[in-house]
Amino acid sequence: MSGRQYVHGYTEREAERLHDQAETLTGLLHGDTRYPAESRVLEAGCGTGAQTVILARNSPEARITSVDVSEASLAQAKQRVQAEGITNVTFEAGDIFDLRYELESFDHIFLCFVLDHLAEPRRALERLRPLLREDGTITVIEGDHGSAYFHPDSTHARRAIGCLVDLQREMGGNALIGRELDPLVAGAGYRDVRVSPRMVYVDASRPDLARGFTRLTFTAMVEGVGDDAVGRGMMSREDWEQGIRDLYRTSRPDGVFCYTFFKATGRK
Repeated sequence: MSGRQYVHGYTEREAERLHDQAETLTGLLHGDTRYPAESRVLEAGCGTGAQTVILARNSPEARITSVDVSEASLAQAKQRVQAEGITNVTFEAGDIFDLRYELESFDHIFLCFVLDHLAEPRRALERLRPLLREDGTITVIEGDHGSAYFHPDSTHARRAIGCLVDLQREMGGNALIGRELDPLVAGAGYRDVRVSPRMVYVDASRPDLARGFTRLTFTAMVEGVGDDAVGRGMMSREDWEQGIRDLYRTSRPDGVFCYTFFKATGRK
């Protein structure tokens, strides 16, 4: 999409991380998103299809159109959906800011982990609104890296997360966008906006989340920007590696990790 730069890159490992994230958080983020049979759904910014698979599973009789600006990501998304035997998704290359669909083409619009990478997230929502039929719905899901807290606490770990926030800001994105969803969606002209926080809480009683979220999703995401952070002098290599070790440390049996996602819904 225009104005979108993906801070995490387009590597095979990042695609795996996105898949781990989607599968781990399926119930928390997607459990209450189900669309009726024959409804027309636009997934704006589908990436490698990690969310597409869940969207299609939850609404097997809806007609889903998933778009992304990256041809490489679309190719991976198509392979993923085909491997799952899903047949109700059509993939198309497209720029969120310049989609060529007729007005009111869709009953529902869905965006997940897209706005945080856009320099103009409100304008993206404004450009999507005419594609929605009157009284149609929009659903937006975003994280907020400022919501992460953990035990044992670590100055180095908090600074490593801060480096990711700073790098994303330099690229025109906003890793703290979750807290802004209400004014963003309402400001783009949608009505009946509701935002619900979805906290991921991980302790020794939830080993699957310790692996799937704390280690393979969040810490892997932060770890992935290490070369950029160190190369730009944001942290020394020694301090960075200590911060990553400390984040992994929180996934041990005596550790605790918390993070909050935000899910917004609205109507045209």
